[in-house]
Amino acid sequence: MPSRIYLDWNATTPLRPEARSAMLAASELIGNPSSVHAEGREARRLVEDARALLATSVGALPRNVVFTSAGTEANALALSPGLRGPSGGPVERLLVSAVEHASVLAGGRFPADRIGQVRVTRSGVIDLDHLKALLGDGPPALVSIMAANNETGALQPIAEAAAIVHAAGGLLHVDAIQAFGKIPFDIKAIGADLATFSAHKIGGPKGVGALVAAEGVAGLEPLLRGGGQELNRRAGTENVAGIAGFGAAVRVGLQALTEDADRMVSLRDRLENGIRSMAGATVFSSDVRRLPNTVLFTAPGLKAETAVIGFDLEGIAVSSGSACSSGKVQPSHVLSAMGYDPTVAQGAVRLSLGWSTEPDDINRALEAWRKLGNTLLKG
Repeated sequence: MPSRIYLDWNATTPLRPEARSAMLAASELIGNPSSVHAEGREARRLVEDARALLATSVGALPRNVVFTSAGTEANALALSPGLRGPSGGPVERLLVSAVEHASVLAGGRFPADRIGQVRVTRSGVIDLDHLKALLGDGPPALVSIMAANNETGALQPIAEAAAIVHAAGGLLHVDAIQAFGKIPFDIKAIGADLATFSAHKIGGPKGVGALVAAEGVAGLEPLLRGGGQELNRRAGTENVAGIAGFGAAVRVGLQALTEDADRMVSLRDRLENGIRSMAGATVFSSDVRRLPNTVLFTAPGLKAETAVIGFDLEGIAVSSGSACSSGKVQPSHVLSAMGYDPTVAQGAVRLSLGWSTEPDDINRALEAWRKLGNTLLKG
């Protein structure tokens, strides 16, 4: 029987061997990283090495990196009323794009009546004119825009949005969880004030995330209070093994970034062309800049649940979009925000590639799609 093919890399990635080795080594350490004895200092060294690796990779300072339990916690921590930048007053409201991850749409600690949504275009890109209008109609705001959408792969104009936000006296949070490791990301270069990351999207372990702040951002209120860990910004003993694995994944993943991206664009385009050739398929956000590894598509009469099961029976793991809905296949809020009919949103299927994806994997995926497409045409 042929081996299974994994094409759901946007949901989670395999653990890189280097991350596994780093975690196993860290798990052998006895010390608490807050202890001052030799054992504690050794654990602390691993945490700080990973902190420095992540900071350097995104153009930040190590002292501005806060490790969390996941990307969701990092987003919730970032969305904090009262944040202020080096030249502005505290933010009093939150604006989020309509295609954000559920952990951002939830609004963090902002009350519901202080949260607004920014429209996106039919291609899934934020409407900058609408953002500008919303910012000009109220007090200083924290704006949250993802660098890359987890469903469509569409890349957002972050630098342009940052200029608009800062001109209005606000701050910009960027959910970089899907973008990091797939495209270059530098917090200073794009003008972000806060950015969030997740280890398991880049070959690290599940259950580790990070919030990174630009220099001069202040007023971050901790979600978890207690001890003084993470410079009093996140209480609780650090997950030393997980953080070590995160650091190793950052080091290895970013070394191969350009090579992997070029190869995946070629594979993605071949996959996309093959999908389009059958059953009148439509690929979403194909007219804008996207991640090199992501294809979200639908076809007339296609049901996402049926398609996901059909691919699975052919030995191929795909998804219907975000993997954060307790295993349920639900209509995509992203496609709804882009203006698509709910019946279209219910039929969207996502294939996402990774560093171990091979040309033969694409061949098998297209053969599985041909079987599904022929079934649709007969129906």
